[in-house]
Amino acid sequence: MQYYNDVFEHPQRESIERRLEIIKFCDEFGFKATRLAFGKSRSTIYLWRQKLKSTGGKLSALAPGDRTPRRKRRRVVHPFIERFIIEYRSERPGADKTTITPALEAACVKEGIKPVSESTVGRIIRDLKTRGKLPRSNKISIRGGTGTLLVREARTRKKKLRRKDFLPREPGDLVQMDTVAIFTAGLKRYIFTALDVRTRFAFAYAYKTNSSANGRDFITRFLQVAPFATRRVQTDNGSEFASHFDAFCADNDLTHFFNYPRHPQSNGFLERFNRTIQEQCVNLNLDYLDEPNDFNLKLMDYLIWYNTEKPHRGIGKIPPMRYYLDNFCPTQKSNILWTLTR
Repeated sequence: MQYYNDVFEHPQRESIERRLEIIKFCDEFGFKATRLAFGKSRSTIYLWRQKLKSTGGKLSALAPGDRTPRRKRRRVVHPFIERFIIEYRSERPGADKTTITPALEAACVKEGIKPVSESTVGRIIRDLKTRGKLPRSNKISIRGGTGTLLVREARTRKKKLRRKDFLPREPGDLVQMDTVAIFTAGLKRYIFTALDVRTRFAFAYAYKTNSSANGRDFITRFLQVAPFATRRVQTDNGSEFASHFDAFCADNDLTHFFNYPRHPQSNGFLERFNRTIQEQCVNLNLDYLDEPNDFNLKLMDYLIWYNTEKPHRGIGKIPPMRYYLDNFCPTQKSNILWTLTR
Protein backbone atom coordinates (compact mmCIF):
# COMPACT_ATOMS: atom_id res chain seq x y z
CA MET A 1 0.00 0.00 0.00
CA GLN A 2 1.21 3.52 -0.81
CA TYR A 3 1.29 5.79 2.27
CA TYR A 4 0.66 9.55 2.30
CA ASN A 5 2.70 11.36 4.93
CA ASP A 6 0.38 14.05 6.29
CA VAL A 7 1.73 14.11 9.84
CA PHE A 8 4.61 16.61 9.70
CA GLU A 9 2.91 18.89 12.23
CA HIS A 10 0.67 16.29 13.85
CA PRO A 11 0.74 16.43 17.70
CA GLN A 12 0.89 12.60 17.84
CA ARG A 13 3.53 12.19 15.17
CA GLU A 14 5.77 9.93 17.28
CA SER A 15 2.94 7.46 18.02
CA ILE A 16 1.92 7.40 14.35
CA GLU A 17 5.45 6.71 13.16
CA ARG A 18 5.84 4.00 15.81
CA ARG A 19 2.70 2.20 14.62
CA LEU A 20 3.81 2.44 10.99
CA GLU A 21 7.15 0.91 11.96
CA ILE A 22 5.34 -2.01 13.63
CA ILE A 23 3.17 -2.59 10.54
CA LYS A 24 6.22 -2.67 8.27
CA PHE A 25 7.97 -5.06 10.65
CA CYS A 26 4.93 -7.35 10.58
CA ASP A 27 4.84 -7.30 6.78
CA GLU A 28 8.46 -8.47 6.70
CA PHE A 29 8.70 -10.91 9.64
CA GLY A 30 5.12 -12.00 10.37
CA PHE A 31 2.70 -11.80 13.29
CA LYS A 32 4.57 -14.07 15.66
CA ALA A 33 7.79 -12.09 15.50
CA THR A 34 5.83 -8.83 15.82
CA ARG A 35 4.13 -10.04 18.99
CA LEU A 36 7.48 -11.06 20.49
CA ALA A 37 9.21 -7.81 19.47
CA PHE A 38 6.46 -5.26 20.17
CA GLY A 39 3.77 -7.08 22.15
CA LYS A 40 1.07 -6.30 19.54
CA SER A 41 -1.54 -8.92 18.68
CA ARG A 42 -2.74 -9.98 15.23
CA SER A 43 -6.11 -8.18 15.70
CA THR A 44 -4.37 -4.90 16.51
CA ILE A 45 -2.26 -5.06 13.35
CA TYR A 46 -5.38 -5.85 11.27
CA LEU A 47 -7.18 -2.88 12.81
CA TRP A 48 -4.36 -0.48 11.92
CA ARG A 49 -4.18 -1.80 8.37
CA GLN A 50 -7.93 -1.38 7.99
CA LYS A 51 -7.71 2.27 9.08
CA LEU A 52 -4.99 2.95 6.52
CA LYS A 53 -6.98 1.22 3.78
CA SER A 54 -10.21 3.10 4.52
CA THR A 55 -8.43 6.49 4.34
CA GLY A 56 -6.42 5.73 1.20
CA GLY A 57 -3.08 5.36 3.01
CA LYS A 58 -3.14 8.54 5.12
CA LEU A 59 -0.80 8.09 8.06
CA SER A 60 -2.89 10.37 10.30
CA ALA A 61 -5.41 7.50 10.53
CA LEU A 62 -2.94 5.72 12.85
CA ALA A 63 -3.20 8.44 15.50
CA PRO A 64 -4.29 7.04 18.89
CA GLY A 65 -7.86 7.85 19.79
CA ASP A 66 -9.14 9.65 22.86
CA ARG A 67 -9.01 7.32 25.86
CA THR A 68 -10.99 9.54 28.20
CA PRO A 69 -13.74 7.50 29.88
CA ARG A 70 -17.20 8.29 28.55
CA ARG A 71 -18.61 8.11 32.04
CA LYS A 72 -16.47 9.61 34.76
CA ARG A 73 -16.93 9.00 38.44
CA ARG A 74 -18.65 11.81 40.28
CA ARG A 75 -18.06 12.74 43.88
CA VAL A 76 -20.97 11.61 46.03
CA VAL A 77 -21.44 13.86 49.05
CA HIS A 78 -23.69 12.92 51.93
CA PRO A 79 -26.62 15.39 52.10
CA PHE A 80 -25.90 16.06 55.80
CA ILE A 81 -22.29 17.09 55.05
CA GLU A 82 -23.31 19.36 52.18
CA ARG A 83 -26.07 20.98 54.24
CA PHE A 84 -23.72 21.46 57.21
CA ILE A 85 -21.09 23.24 55.09
CA ILE A 86 -23.69 25.55 53.49
CA GLU A 87 -25.18 26.49 56.86
CA TYR A 88 -21.76 26.93 58.49
CA ARG A 89 -20.55 29.25 55.72
CA SER A 90 -23.81 31.21 55.83
CA GLU A 91 -23.36 31.91 59.53
CA ARG A 92 -19.59 32.51 59.25
CA PRO A 93 -18.83 34.02 55.81
CA GLY A 94 -15.35 33.24 54.51
CA ALA A 95 -14.73 30.23 56.77
CA ASP A 96 -12.23 27.95 55.01
CA LYS A 97 -11.79 24.19 55.02
CA THR A 98 -9.41 24.30 58.00
CA THR A 99 -12.04 26.06 60.10
CA ILE A 100 -14.97 23.92 59.00
CA THR A 101 -13.38 20.45 59.23
CA PRO A 102 -13.20 20.08 63.06
CA ALA A 103 -16.80 21.23 63.52
CA LEU A 104 -17.96 19.00 60.66
CA GLU A 105 -16.13 15.98 62.08
CA ALA A 106 -17.80 16.41 65.49
CA ALA A 107 -21.23 16.74 63.85
CA CYS A 108 -20.65 13.66 61.69
CA VAL A 109 -19.62 11.54 64.70
CA LYS A 110 -22.73 12.66 66.54
CA GLU A 111 -24.96 11.67 63.60
CA GLY A 112 -23.12 8.40 62.97
CA ILE A 113 -21.79 9.50 59.57
CA LYS A 114 -18.26 8.89 58.33
CA PRO A 115 -16.42 12.24 58.37
CA VAL A 116 -14.43 13.51 55.40
CA SER A 117 -10.90 14.88 55.25
CA GLU A 118 -9.93 18.53 55.16
CA SER A 119 -8.95 18.39 51.48
CA THR A 120 -12.33 16.85 50.63
CA VAL A 121 -14.07 19.69 52.46
CA GLY A 122 -12.10 22.13 50.27
CA ARG A 123 -13.22 20.34 47.11
CA ILE A 124 -16.84 20.31 48.30
CA ILE A 125 -16.68 24.07 48.93
CA ARG A 126 -15.29 24.62 45.43
CA ASP A 127 -18.04 22.46 43.87
CA LEU A 128 -20.75 24.27 45.82
CA LYS A 129 -19.45 27.63 44.56
CA THR A 130 -19.44 26.35 40.98
CA ARG A 131 -23.02 25.13 41.28
CA GLY A 132 -24.13 28.40 42.83
CA LYS A 133 -25.22 26.85 46.12
CA LEU A 134 -22.56 28.70 48.06
CA PRO A 135 -22.09 32.47 47.58
CA ARG A 136 -18.56 33.71 47.12
CA SER A 137 -17.30 35.69 50.08
CA ASN A 138 -16.74 39.44 49.72
CA LYS A 139 -13.52 40.52 51.37
CA ILE A 140 -13.80 43.61 53.57
CA SER A 141 -11.23 45.94 55.02
CA ILE A 142 -11.73 47.46 58.46
CA ARG A 143 -9.96 50.63 59.48
CA GLY A 144 -10.14 52.00 62.97
CA GLY A 145 -10.58 55.68 63.78
CA THR A 146 -11.51 57.85 66.74
CA GLY A 147 -14.86 56.42 67.58
CA THR A 148 -15.51 55.41 63.95
CA LEU A 149 -15.40 51.99 62.29
CA LEU A 150 -15.23 52.06 58.52
CA VAL A 151 -16.20 48.93 56.60
CA ARG A 152 -15.66 48.85 52.86
CA GLU A 153 -16.34 46.03 50.45
CA ALA A 154 -13.48 45.09 48.16
CA ARG A 155 -13.65 46.61 44.71
CA THR A 156 -14.70 44.41 41.85
CA ARG A 157 -12.08 44.31 39.11
CA LYS A 158 -12.96 46.53 36.19
CA LYS A 159 -12.98 44.74 32.86
CA LYS A 160 -10.37 46.31 30.61
CA LEU A 161 -11.33 47.39 27.11
CA ARG A 162 -9.21 45.89 24.33
CA ARG A 163 -8.58 47.30 20.89
CA LYS A 164 -9.22 44.02 19.05
CA ASP A 165 -9.83 44.74 15.32
CA PHE A 166 -10.31 48.52 15.49
CA LEU A 167 -8.43 50.37 12.72
CA PRO A 168 -7.88 54.14 12.87
CA ARG A 169 -9.02 56.15 9.84
CA GLU A 170 -8.65 59.74 10.99
CA PRO A 171 -6.04 61.61 13.05
CA GLY A 172 -6.74 61.10 16.73
CA ASP A 173 -8.67 57.88 16.20
CA LEU A 174 -5.95 55.97 18.05
CA VAL A 175 -3.00 57.41 20.01
CA GLN A 176 -0.60 54.88 21.52
CA MET A 177 1.07 55.84 24.82
CA ASP A 178 3.89 54.25 26.81
CA THR A 179 6.73 55.00 29.23
CA VAL A 180 10.47 54.50 28.79
CA ALA A 181 12.62 54.07 31.90
CA ILE A 182 16.10 55.63 31.66
CA PHE A 183 18.95 54.74 34.06
CA THR A 184 22.01 56.98 34.10
CA ALA A 185 24.56 58.04 36.71
CA GLY A 186 22.54 56.53 39.53
CA LEU A 187 19.39 58.35 38.41
CA LYS A 188 16.15 56.90 37.16
CA ARG A 189 13.91 58.99 34.95
CA TYR A 190 10.77 58.20 33.00
CA ILE A 191 9.87 59.49 29.56
CA PHE A 192 6.20 59.31 28.64
CA THR A 193 5.73 58.91 24.90
CA ALA A 194 2.73 59.16 22.57
CA LEU A 195 2.21 58.60 18.84
CA ASP A 196 -0.84 58.98 16.63
CA VAL A 197 -1.09 55.83 14.53
CA ARG A 198 -2.72 57.52 11.53
CA THR A 199 -0.34 60.47 11.06
CA ARG A 200 2.74 59.32 13.07
CA PHE A 201 2.57 62.61 15.00
CA ALA A 202 4.63 62.08 18.17
CA PHE A 203 5.08 63.69 21.56
CA ALA A 204 7.18 62.93 24.65
CA TYR A 205 7.87 64.40 28.08
CA ALA A 206 10.22 63.45 30.93
CA TYR A 207 9.30 63.04 34.61
CA LYS A 208 11.03 61.96 37.79
CA THR A 209 8.40 59.28 38.53
CA ASN A 210 5.94 57.21 36.51
CA SER A 211 2.93 57.93 38.72
CA SER A 212 -0.60 58.05 37.34
CA ALA A 213 -0.68 61.76 38.27
CA ASN A 214 2.20 62.33 35.86
CA GLY A 215 0.33 60.19 33.36
CA ARG A 216 -2.63 62.56 33.64
CA ASP A 217 -0.30 65.55 33.24
CA PHE A 218 1.24 63.98 30.14
CA ILE A 219 -2.04 63.29 28.37
CA THR A 220 -3.17 66.84 29.22
CA ARG A 221 -0.06 68.23 27.54
CA PHE A 222 -0.54 65.96 24.53
CA LEU A 223 -4.12 67.14 24.02
CA GLN A 224 -2.91 70.76 24.13
CA VAL A 225 -0.10 70.16 21.64
CA ALA A 226 -1.76 67.82 19.13
CA PRO A 227 -3.17 69.65 16.08
CA PHE A 228 -6.18 67.29 15.97
CA ALA A 229 -8.84 66.06 18.37
CA THR A 230 -7.98 62.82 20.17
CA ARG A 231 -10.74 60.25 20.64
CA ARG A 232 -8.98 57.03 21.70
CA VAL A 233 -5.76 56.16 23.53
CA GLN A 234 -4.05 52.79 23.84
CA THR A 235 -1.67 51.91 26.68
CA ASP A 236 -0.16 48.91 28.41
CA ASN A 237 -1.36 47.75 31.84
CA GLY A 238 1.14 49.79 33.87
CA SER A 239 0.08 51.62 37.02
CA GLU A 240 0.94 54.97 35.41
CA PHE A 241 -2.05 54.50 33.11
CA ALA A 242 -4.49 53.64 35.89
CA SER A 243 -6.17 55.73 38.59
CA HIS A 244 -5.72 59.44 37.69
CA PHE A 245 -4.94 58.71 34.03
CA ASP A 246 -7.92 56.44 33.53
CA ALA A 247 -10.21 58.85 35.40
CA PHE A 248 -9.05 61.69 33.12
CA CYS A 249 -9.93 59.62 30.05
CA ALA A 250 -13.40 58.92 31.44
CA ASP A 251 -14.00 62.58 32.33
CA ASN A 252 -12.96 63.75 28.85
CA ASP A 253 -14.82 61.11 26.81
CA LEU A 254 -11.61 59.38 25.71
CA THR A 255 -11.86 55.67 24.99
CA HIS A 256 -9.03 53.90 26.82
CA PHE A 257 -7.81 50.68 25.21
CA PHE A 258 -5.46 48.35 27.13
CA ASN A 259 -2.93 46.01 25.55
CA TYR A 260 -3.07 42.32 26.31
CA PRO A 261 -0.56 41.43 29.05
CA ARG A 262 2.99 40.71 27.88
CA HIS A 263 2.17 41.73 24.30
CA PRO A 264 4.17 44.88 23.38
CA GLN A 265 3.44 44.17 19.71
CA SER A 266 0.03 45.77 20.29
CA ASN A 267 1.84 49.11 20.57
CA GLY A 268 4.12 48.36 17.64
CA PHE A 269 4.18 51.87 16.13
CA LEU A 270 5.07 53.48 19.46
CA GLU A 271 7.67 50.84 20.34
CA ARG A 272 9.54 51.77 17.16
CA PHE A 273 9.32 55.46 18.05
CA ASN A 274 10.66 54.70 21.55
CA ARG A 275 13.76 53.17 20.02
CA THR A 276 14.21 56.09 17.62
CA ILE A 277 13.91 58.78 20.28
CA GLN A 278 16.39 56.98 22.54
CA GLU A 279 18.97 56.66 19.79
CA GLN A 280 18.55 60.14 18.29
CA CYS A 281 17.77 62.27 21.34
CA VAL A 282 17.93 60.66 24.80
CA ASN A 283 21.39 59.09 24.49
CA LEU A 284 22.80 62.41 23.27
CA ASN A 285 21.39 64.43 26.16
CA LEU A 286 21.85 62.20 29.19
CA ASP A 287 23.66 65.00 31.05
CA TYR A 288 20.42 66.98 31.19
CA LEU A 289 18.30 64.21 32.75
CA ASP A 290 19.18 65.29 36.29
CA GLU A 291 16.68 68.14 35.85
CA PRO A 292 13.75 66.97 33.69
CA ASN A 293 12.85 70.58 32.79
CA ASP A 294 16.26 71.12 31.19
CA PHE A 295 16.01 67.80 29.40
CA ASN A 296 12.50 68.58 28.14
CA LEU A 297 13.80 71.69 26.38
CA LYS A 298 16.17 69.50 24.38
CA LEU A 299 13.34 67.03 23.85
CA MET A 300 11.03 69.72 22.40
CA ASP A 301 13.68 70.77 19.90
CA TYR A 302 13.99 67.18 18.75
CA LEU A 303 10.20 66.66 18.53
CA ILE A 304 9.77 69.78 16.39
CA TRP A 305 12.33 68.38 13.96
CA TYR A 306 10.77 64.89 14.16
CA ASN A 307 7.26 66.11 13.35
CA THR A 308 8.07 68.81 10.80
CA GLU A 309 11.22 67.68 8.98
CA LYS A 310 12.01 63.99 9.47
CA PRO A 311 10.70 61.84 6.55
CA HIS A 312 8.70 58.73 7.56
CA ARG A 313 8.53 55.73 5.26
CA GLY A 314 5.13 54.62 6.54
CA ILE A 315 3.46 57.83 5.33
CA GLY A 316 5.18 58.32 2.00
CA LYS A 317 8.58 59.60 3.16
CA ILE A 318 7.25 62.95 4.37
CA PRO A 319 7.07 64.47 7.89
CA PRO A 320 3.96 63.84 10.01
CA MET A 321 2.80 67.47 9.95
CA ARG A 322 3.13 67.66 6.15
CA TYR A 323 1.19 64.40 5.83
CA TYR A 324 -1.50 65.76 8.14
CA LEU A 325 -1.82 69.08 6.28
CA ASP A 326 -1.86 67.46 2.84
CA ASN A 327 -4.39 64.75 3.63
CA PHE A 328 -6.72 66.12 6.28
CA CYS A 329 -6.66 69.89 5.70
CA PRO A 330 -7.23 71.21 9.21
CA THR A 331 -8.77 74.66 9.47
CA GLN A 332 -7.24 75.59 12.83
CA LYS A 333 -3.67 76.76 13.29
CA SER A 334 -1.32 74.02 14.44
CA ASN A 335 -0.13 73.95 18.05
CA ILE A 336 3.19 72.53 16.94
CA LEU A 337 4.84 75.86 17.82
CA TRP A 338 4.77 74.89 21.53
CA THR A 339 5.48 78.45 22.65
CA LEU A 340 4.61 77.71 26.27
CA THR A 341 5.56 74.07 26.57
CA ARG A 342 8.26 74.92 29.10
